[in-house]
Amino acid sequence: MNITHDTTVAAIATNHPLATRVFARHKIDFCCGGKRPVAVICGEKDLDVDALIAEIEAELASAPNSPETWAEASSADLIAHILETYHVPLKEELPRLESMARKVHRVHGEKDPAMFDAMLDLFLGIKQEIDGHLVEEEEVLFPAMLGVAFDQAASPMSKIEAEHTALGDMLKALRKATGDFVVPDYACNTYRGLWVGLEQLESDLHEHIHLENNILHPRFAAK
Repeated sequence: MNITHDTTVAAIATNHPLATRVFARHKIDFCCGGKRPVAVICGEKDLDVDALIAEIEAELASAPNSPETWAEASSADLIAHILETYHVPLKEELPRLESMARKVHRVHGEKDPAMFDAMLDLFLGIKQEIDGHLVEEEEVLFPAMLGVAFDQAASPMSKIEAEHTALGDMLKALRKATGDFVVPDYACNTYRGLWVGLEQLESDLHEHIHLENNILHPRFAAK
């Protein structure tokens, strides 16, 4: 796919998965807010669009074996990938991160009460949102899609996308509250591990939401 100023960020991420590395570097939302031309988003962030496109092309050229795009995969295969790659690990990772977040808040909270309170509150909100979200997808949305029940999929899909937007906003707030996950010198191993885990959670959720919002859901919205 030829990338132009008018190509949407979502389309670039869909056709060139490695481009998401570049978007992450520049904090460009390619999942919930990706359905806009790359030039528009670059304008909002005061980025040189031609330089960004060149950076994406360099990223693609550096890896001749590009990862699977999933754009051509069947809906059943894509859903299976989402469940295996994101849903199953989240059910293990979220409780682990909660335990670490509570410990870090308890041990280090007095050093910066506002920051640590915000971190814990935001993480717990994200976890609560995800816990309910996974159940709704697994018990309502995905079965409707796999059963080719397009009419039944439309309503929960709209709700799921609204939840994706809310999750995106909470992730942005968490990144801001933690100072872009920069670890201070005094941090213990649990503190460092938590910040790494939270940043990885953000990255995984961006990819997860992108696959649903920009590849899976449009197939059913068009029916």
